[in-house]
Amino acid sequence: MRLLTLDGKCNICGERVRIARESQKLSQEGLAAKIQLNGHSLTQKAISRIETGVRTVPDYELPLLADALNVNPLWLIGLTDKRN
Repeated sequence: MRLLTLDGKCNICGERVRIARESQKLSQEGLAAKIQLNGHSLTQKAISRIETGVRTVPDYELPLLADALNVNPLWLIGLTDKRN
């Protein structure tokens, strides 16, 4: 199976995950910990790979990321400019 990419990236939310994380002064490890507290196993390495576009983000992870970052899930994927 061939993985399709957009401009060489496996996701479209990585840059906005990084922007939201940094604006909250959260480390990748801190973001991973917030998500883990909500019962989902996401590591610092996974966050790093999401932000660099190396890792695909399944649809069920978008709300988890959005909730942990206090942003609109649609903002993460670029469908709205409203962050919250």
